[in-house]
This record gives sequence, structure tokens and C-alpha cells, in this order.
Amino acid sequence: MPARPALTPDLPAPEVIKVRSGRIACDGVGGALGHPRVWLEMGEADFVECSYCDRRFVLAADAGEGVEDERLAPGVYEGSHGH
Repeated sequence: MPARPALTPDLPAPEVIKVRSGRIACDGVGGALGHPRVWLEMGEADFVECSYCDRRFVLAADAGEGVEDERLAPGVYEGSHGH
């Protein structure tokens, strides 16, 4: 039996966010408009997508653990020291 086609065509991510860590947490935009916080791991890839809001997190070229800054990407928490 052949594989079934995807229900939606390949669309670009609604939002692409550059991050410094391969481990990030996403809660949408936070508050009432967000979603439950989920931790995402990139593994060997250079990006990961949130299954709730479809945000795509891309590892920046100058990636490395740094101090997180909520103002850079609201609803995103990087590294193992997240909130």
C-alpha cells in the first residue's frame, strides 16, 4: 500500500526564530494566547518545530549557551536553565 499524502501541503513555518541552544522550550506567545510549555530537542538537526504552534526554531550560526533573554523571542526559553 503506498504512503498516504500529507493532509496539508508543505507550507513555510508561520514564524522562524533563531536560537543559541539545541534545547528550547516554547509556550506559544505565553499567557492566555499561548499553549502548554513544551521542551524541544534538536538532536543532530539544526532546527526543530513546535507541534502546537508550528514555530520553527533554527540554530544560529554563532550558537552556544548564553544567557536567555525573553525579550528576544517571547515564549521561548533556551538551554537547560529555562524557567
